[in-house]
Amino acid sequence: MKLTDLDFTLPERLIAKHPTSKRAASRLLVTQPDSGVTHHAKFRRLADHLKAGDLLILNDTKVVPARLLAKKETGGPAEVLWLEDLGDGLAHGMVGGRRLRPGTPLFLGEGVARIELVERKSDGQWLMRDLQSTGWLELLAEFGAAPLPPYIRRMRRTAGEAVDVESDIERYQTIWAKHDGAVAAPTASLHFDDKVISSLNVNGIERATLTLHVGAGTFLPISSDEVGEHNMHSERFELPDETIVAMKKTRERGGRIIAGGTTVCRVLEAYGATGAQSGETDIFIQPGHKFIWTDALLTNFHTPKSTLLALVAAFAQHLGVDDGLEYVKTLYGEAIAERYRFYSYGDSSLWLP
Repeated sequence: MKLTDLDFTLPERLIAKHPTSKRAASRLLVTQPDSGVTHHAKFRRLADHLKAGDLLILNDTKVVPARLLAKKETGGPAEVLWLEDLGDGLAHGMVGGRRLRPGTPLFLGEGVARIELVERKSDGQWLMRDLQSTGWLELLAEFGAAPLPPYIRRMRRTAGEAVDVESDIERYQTIWAKHDGAVAAPTASLHFDDKVISSLNVNGIERATLTLHVGAGTFLPISSDEVGEHNMHSERFELPDETIVAMKKTRERGGRIIAGGTTVCRVLEAYGATGAQSGETDIFIQPGHKFIWTDALLTNFHTPKSTLLALVAAFAQHLGVDDGLEYVKTLYGEAIAERYRFYSYGDSSLWLP
C-alpha cells in the first residue's frame, strides 16, 4: 500500500480545535461494513447500538502536562515535550529551539535551571536530566501544560510557566484517567460522561480497562512511501489479568469485545499475537491483519496518511469488505458531507460486525 493511498481531502473547517459544550454531545457515525448500513446518531445513545453481554474495554492512561516552555541561558526559547521517565533523573523528550547541544541548561519559572540536555538521539529526541532531582512528574505538574496536538495552539506563558486554556485541563482527559504516562489522550474516550456510563450499566454492557501510555508517535506521519516500511513507534502497556478473564468470559457467552479506541485495539491485538500482558508494543495494524480479540471498534475520525487510518482500513476489511481502505474513504466522505468534526476533539465512529 502506498502512502498516497491513505490520503484524502479534509476541509479545514471540520478540524475540531475545541471540545463540544458537553462530552456526550458529540456525534456518532455507526457502520456495519458487511452490509454497508450506516446510522447517524448521538454519542450519548451509544448503548443503543451495543448488546447486553458485550464487553467495552477502555484505556485508563492519564495524560500528563508534558509540554514545557523553557529558556536557554541566552534567553532564547526552547519548547520541550516530555515523553518518558527513564529513572535516575533521566527522561526522553522532544526539544525545539536553536543551537541546542549536549550540556545546554534549560530554565523554567523564575530563572532556575531545571533541565539539562544530555544527548541528542538519532530520532530527533533528546536524553534529558532533571537538575533539581525533584522528579519529572512533579516538575511537569509545576511548570507543564497539556500536550495538545500540534494543530491546536493556544497555550500561553505566564511568569515563566506554560498555562492551559481552562477547558483543555478538564476535557483533554478521560473521566476515568488513572495511570500517569500519556502525552496524548485516548481520544475515542473523551466523549464519555457519567450518564453514558450509567446507560451502559443499565443495558447490561460490561466494561474493563487496560493501560497504554499514548506516545508522541501518535502525532508523527508515516515516514516512507511504502506504508509497510514505516518504522512504527513503541508504547508502554499493561493488560490486567481481570481484563483477560472478562474477555474470555465474553467470548464464552457469545458477546462482543469492543475496543474503546485504537490504543485499546493495539493492546488487544499485540496480546493476541504475542501473549504478552505488559511491556512495549510497536504493532503496526494495516490491511491484511488478522484480528484476534477485537470484535468491534469505537474510534474518532483520523488524519490523512496516518497509521490510525491504516488500522481502521484493516478493521473494515476484517468486518467483511474486500477493500477496507476504499470503504473507509467512502464513509469519511459521507462524514465530511454531513459535517462531522475530525481529530482529537472531533466526533466518533462505531464499527460493528
